[in-house]
This record gives sequence, structure tokens and C-alpha cells, in this order.
Amino acid sequence: MTFLSASVAGAVGDARAAVSTRVAGQAVSVAYPNIALVKYWGKRDEELFLPVTGSLSMTLDVFATTTSVRLINGPADVVEFNGVAATGAALARIETFLDLVRARAGRDERAMVVTANDGPTGAGLASSASGFAALATAAASAYELDLDPRALSRLARRGSGSASRSIFGGFVVWHAGEGEGEAGDLSSYAEPIGGDELDPALVLAVVNQRAKPVSSRVAMRRTTATSPFYRPWAESSVLDLAEMRKAVARQDLPAIGEIAERNALGMHATMLTARPGIRYLSPHSIAILDAVLALRADAIMAYATIDAGPNVKVLCTRADAPQVSATLDGLGDFVSTRIAHIGPGASLTTSSEWPATDSAPSTTTSGASSPISGATLGAPRAAGGDR
Repeated sequence: MTFLSASVAGAVGDARAAVSTRVAGQAVSVAYPNIALVKYWGKRDEELFLPVTGSLSMTLDVFATTTSVRLINGPADVVEFNGVAATGAALARIETFLDLVRARAGRDERAMVVTANDGPTGAGLASSASGFAALATAAASAYELDLDPRALSRLARRGSGSASRSIFGGFVVWHAGEGEGEAGDLSSYAEPIGGDELDPALVLAVVNQRAKPVSSRVAMRRTTATSPFYRPWAESSVLDLAEMRKAVARQDLPAIGEIAERNALGMHATMLTARPGIRYLSPHSIAILDAVLALRADAIMAYATIDAGPNVKVLCTRADAPQVSATLDGLGDFVSTRIAHIGPGASLTTSSEWPATDSAPSTTTSGASSPISGATLGAPRAAGGDR
């Protein structure tokens, strides 16, 4: 199974051609998806994207989103996604985000946005995280917003909650924050927490690349509003987050896996008990979960996590990743695997000679001038929903 179609490859090429060097009013950014090990599921404020609970994730090194933003003279924003003009709700969502950037920058120019994912979109593989992290980084630069990494994380959060985490590489915690309104906005941000010495692998088991029939946003609203299991899960998730941070600090990969698996299964239980229920897991998803249990029975450290979709991610050691991948691939033609490792945060690029879409473009040095104060300059990313 191939993940990058010719049309998407062409869209990435268009994005690269759109801005080959740093010029005022235009910028190119790349960002990677992150997979939450303690899930984000539920907002206490829909407008500000303030979560009910905090979450913790691992940023990946595969499935990059590449986004260019160029300011234009025109009456409206122009958005191209994977080689196709964006319309309807997708266009409105990006326009709303750009309006926020413009308001903060005190500017009113419209923008041309060209974005492409080299992974599945809307399939539970965190495409919205990489997408809005890349858009926030490029738009902030194009509109000359002077943001430190924390402020950039808060900005990305307004496009997609999980995007706040993709601003950073490695293991990242997103704080739920305290209070409502401005106090909640200021205190809800993501930050890296170390733990990269663990060097784990995450085997992505893709069973369905199609967009989900029920979006993450719709599913999240329905679950929080109607599931009798939601509040108990949210309360237990607060405890899971505290335990997960301790496990990362002591570099305890088996504990990280155990917490991640129970947290994800609990989240899916809240969806199944929504009114009406939402079932993202397919028979193929269950087959993979069974295979993970069998791997553990054979003394292979493997733990599953699943976002809002049918695709399963399996946490394991780097050394065990090839065996885990081969075991899952051996289940049948319905699954295709990809091994991911810890990846970098969102970044700007200044190079006109970008490598192939599956690897990071050339980057500026950390000492280069950038409107994104303290942000990493230069790297890649992907496709999904809020998690």
C-alpha cells in the first residue's frame, strides 16, 4: 500500500515552488503529526479550544504536512489542499484561523495557502495536528507575528487542539489550563518534557485510509454530551497523565505503553456508549489488538493506542519494531504498516532544494532571524482529527 499519491506529490511540489526563499509576506512550514499517549477528548470551551483534561503525546518523523502561506491582493483567501481547491467547511475552517492571525497581527491582507499531506487525511492519523501546526507556523511568519514557542502553541491550538503539541518534537504535554476566557487561553499550551533518550518506535498499522464517516469534532461533542462513561474516563485520564509523566521521566517504556493502551481503550468506550454510539474500531482494528496481545504473550513489549479512527498504533522498542511490523503485516492484505520514531517540531524552511516529501527539507540554523522567536527553523508532516 502506498501512502503518497501522484496528485499529493504534485501538491507538495506546488507548495515548494510557491515560496523558495524567505521573502516578506510569505513562508513555508512543515510539521509532523503527533500521537497522543494520554488522549485529548473533549473541550470545555469550543471557541478557545480549551480541553477538559491535559494530554501527552509523541511527535512522529513520518507523514509530514507542508504548507506555504503568501499574502495576496485580493478579496478572499485562496486555499489549495492536496492539489484541489478547498471549499465549504474545510475552507471556512482555514479562513477562520487566518482571521485570528490577522487580528493578532493588526493586518488585513488575504492569503494564498497551499498545503499537502503525505499521509492519509481524516483517518485518525493526526493530520489536523500537523496541518494546523504547519499553518500556524507559516502564517505567523508571513504576517510577521513575533511569537515565542509557547505563544505559537497556543495559536495552533485555536485551529486544532492537538496541533498545539505538534509545534514541538519528542514527548510533549498539553496543559488543560485553568479557568475560562483569557485566563484559560493563556494557561492552556503545550511544551516538551524530555524523555527522548527512550528512543521508542511506533508501528502505524493502517487498515483504512479513507476519511472517517463521523469527524473527530462531531464525535467529541456527542461523546462529551451524551456518554455516561465520559466523566469517569476524564477523571481517570487526569490520573493517567500524572502517571505517564512519571513514567516518561524515569524512562519506563513498559509503563508508558500500559498507561497509553488503557487510556485509549477507555476513550473508545466513551464513544461506544454515546447516544447514538460511535464505533471507529473495525474488525481489522480488533484483529490488530489481538495480535498485540499475542506479541506480549511472546515477551515482546508491544502496546496499542488508537485515536479517533480505525487505525492502530503500536508502541514498542526500536529493536522490536521490525518484528512487530512483520507480525502485523502478516495478518493479511487489509493492513499496511509504517515504522515511526520520535520526530521534530514544526519549522520554517528557506531552501528551494527540498528533498523528497517523505524526508525533512533543508533548514535554517537556529541562529537565523525569524519572526517566530525561539521556534525551530526547518523540518516536515501529515493528516487527522482532534485527539
